Amino acid sequence: MPEVSQLSPALARGLVLLARALVTAIRNWTLYPPEHPAVAQSHDRLCEAIRQTAGDAIFSIGVTPDTLIVEDAPADPAQPAIAEAAALLHDHDVLRITFIGAVPRAAVRSLLQMLALDSQERRQRGGPAQMWVVDGHPSIAIEQVDYRRLLEREQGTGREGARRDDLWQSIVASIVSGQSSVFDQQAQERLLAISHDPADIADLATAVGASRCTMDGSPMITSQAATVLAAFRHLTSIVTAATPERVPETMGNIAAAAAQLEPHVVLQLLDTAEDPNDRLGVVTRVNAAFDDVKVAQLLATVLAIDGQASDRLATIFNTIAPDDDRKRRVLTLTRSLLTESDFGRAGQFQALWTSMEELLVSYNDKAFVSDSYRASLDGVGGRAERLAASNLPAELPGWLDTLGQDSVRSLSVTLLIDLLTLEQDATRAADIARDMEALAEDLLLSGSYDDALTVTTVLAQRATATGRIGQEACRRALDDLGDSLAMREAVALIGHLDERGWSTIKLLTTAVGVSSVEALKAVAAVEHETDSSRRAETLIIGFGAPAAARLGSLAGDARWFAQRAAARMLGRIGLPVSVPLLQPLLRRTDPRVAREAVAALAAIDDPSAARAIHTVLRAATGDLRIAVVEALVADRDPRVVPMLARIIGESEPLGKDHQVVLETLKALGTVGSDEAIPTLAKAIARRGFFSRRKLRAVKETGVAALKAIGSKNASAALEEAANTGDGMLRRIVQLEMTNQA
Repeated sequence: MPEVSQLSPALARGLVLLARALVTAIRNWTLYPPEHPAVAQSHDRLCEAIRQTAGDAIFSIGVTPDTLIVEDAPADPAQPAIAEAAALLHDHDVLRITFIGAVPRAAVRSLLQMLALDSQERRQRGGPAQMWVVDGHPSIAIEQVDYRRLLEREQGTGREGARRDDLWQSIVASIVSGQSSVFDQQAQERLLAISHDPADIADLATAVGASRCTMDGSPMITSQAATVLAAFRHLTSIVTAATPERVPETMGNIAAAAAQLEPHVVLQLLDTAEDPNDRLGVVTRVNAAFDDVKVAQLLATVLAIDGQASDRLATIFNTIAPDDDRKRRVLTLTRSLLTESDFGRAGQFQALWTSMEELLVSYNDKAFVSDSYRASLDGVGGRAERLAASNLPAELPGWLDTLGQDSVRSLSVTLLIDLLTLEQDATRAADIARDMEALAEDLLLSGSYDDALTVTTVLAQRATATGRIGQEACRRALDDLGDSLAMREAVALIGHLDERGWSTIKLLTTAVGVSSVEALKAVAAVEHETDSSRRAETLIIGFGAPAAARLGSLAGDARWFAQRAAARMLGRIGLPVSVPLLQPLLRRTDPRVAREAVAALAAIDDPSAARAIHTVLRAATGDLRIAVVEALVADRDPRVVPMLARIIGESEPLGKDHQVVLETLKALGTVGSDEAIPTLAKAIARRGFFSRRKLRAVKETGVAALKAIGSKNASAALEEAANTGDGMLRRIVQLEMTNQA
């Protein structure tokens, strides 16, 4: 059962925010050059996240491989940002990071520079804590893995449990990268301990050789053999320097370990020419350490795997056993071993063995190699020299391009799409959909928007295809992508994209669906409009009603400009579903928010929108009421006339809504549209025996509004009122006409 976080909700949210900002910043720092906008933006967000979470106090975060710890309470490892940040810091050898007081931007920048370094360079310089002492700032403190204490602890409890610890990984990485000078005292002590045990030596050789594979996982035998030989040389060199009397024992252990490795790698290693500058003579010593039994075991394994002897095997066999007597002894042992295997019990084994024995004992490739092929082999060196001296083929740049990053990335996209298309099992299709979502995130972070669009389009097609295998998994993958860090980073840059890039992002977010609104909201909610915010709003509005529901969190944001952005977008969507979200914004004390909310409601042609404004006009006083009325008539848009008419029609002009009606009548006059004339004519024609003062105010305001409209139809309405209205209305119209004259 997963462990439940004991952190308070506020602290947990702050830690997730900080973890997400840290991971994104380190990733961007690694992917992009320092001048790239993504680097600056992610750096700013990390600075803000540290300020919000630490609060200019002392804030310490412990690091485990799976989660982060604050005040001895673990964070929720189910949060992707927490788990990713913990793994990243752990891989960077960080045990604890502490923010002390106000952390300057320069300190955060230095931290990112250090964490973005190659792990080998960081460890060569003593680890993150030691580097921070030299290059860091006192506002941030770092604790790192103590390799000496770790080594002592593992020696006390046995090597088996800690064999794959950080020190082991450091040794493996150093050997693979060819950096033989980086072994410190702890690493040398570990290598000495490894030299005592053939199983440990074999583990080390397997680990260093594992990295030498092609993209499809196939082993590169020559490269693996060279890397394994480098490991053996390091072991031999350290043993020779520290305990020279143990060199024969160590060579025996190395030979025993080599016998446990992949036989083709061992054969390649034994066939390696001795380096004249290698005073240790490791290849020679390993060959000498292979006794008859080990050679027979190796030979039997290779013959059983390949099913035949090759000229290369014969060459290597001659190197290991140059004298005839030893060859005969080894072959006798080899045949004995093979007869106990399935290969040796096969009916054709005797015939095969005769030919193999003849090749191995009296190596002569004439029976196996044609004259033309031999001539071709003999001339290969000369052809290579001539090719090097001549002009290279014109197609060579194109061939090399197929091995470039772009081509490999496009190939990955194509292969995953083909796998999803061909897959018939729902479980495996779901796994592929998750892989495609992860690939799309990487493509977005690297700026490969075209390839990301290809992936998301395929996911969207499958997600909307009823009854297709993996349909629901593809829908979930798109939802996860829309709310991912990668999407947030991509849309943060939309203001800097050219038209082609902007068109691609529009298509991409459309394919992802309404879940991308979560990432777009942060870009749209700004105090001062930018190209990015305008483009983000355009994308959000394009989703229509589904997007309106996701803008609720923005409408409830504590920041006034976020509320204003929510109101503006809800108004541009212009559907009745927006009304419940806009109503609370009408009650905000900030007139800027209320004004935008009123304008949004005015754009929605629905009775619920009119009732919402009617309600706020009833309750509002002072600046808020003025702001509401001004918002209604700011653009003099005739589309608000029906709403204003509804407000008057649903009001009590001589009762509690008297002031609301007067304000609305003035607003109709300000809009100045002939569409308002019927409503105004009806209002001034009202009769009554009570509340004569309020009735007079309604008539006077309505007449003034008709006069303000000033059109031919408005004049006709006033003339009709003067002829057919009650006595009060006729006197008001006559007085207005007299004043006008």
